[in-house]
Amino acid sequence: MLRVGVTGHRSIPDSVLPYVRSALRRQFSRRDVELEAVSSLAAGADQLFADIALEYGVPVTAVIPGMDYETHLGDEETRHTYRRILRSCTTRIDLPLQPTHEKAYVAAGQWIVEHVDHLIAVWDGRPARGPGGTGDVVAYARRLGVPVTVLWQAGVLRD
Repeated sequence: MLRVGVTGHRSIPDSVLPYVRSALRRQFSRRDVELEAVSSLAAGADQLFADIALEYGVPVTAVIPGMDYETHLGDEETRHTYRRILRSCTTRIDLPLQPTHEKAYVAAGQWIVEHVDHLIAVWDGRPARGPGGTGDVVAYARRLGVPVTVLWQAGVLRD
């Protein structure tokens, strides 16, 4: 079993989306190894990753940060997508309550890195905008020696 986790931006530019979707479909269409997807189901990259995994019949583990997570996911469409994907997950991991949202995001990113064999990063390569952001999670994975595959189009920056 190969456990593949995700970290990525909540906002993915339209010019990058086709590339990211195609790369994720290639990842999850593999038949040489049994896969499991691990995601916190946040808006953007996390939900896209989980949706495509489910499309290919790959079981998804949801890692829920220790906070009032759903209320901080964004708009109603994002929360609806979160609930829809969560109902389809094979496993749900609820992390311990954290004193701040930032610490909850950091803990979730670290939990994912510590429990996967490979990390997919939908990332423009720039520093994280806040604690536990994509850049921080990628740096943590690299420090631990977890292989990271970055999915992004060169020269495109997120909003």
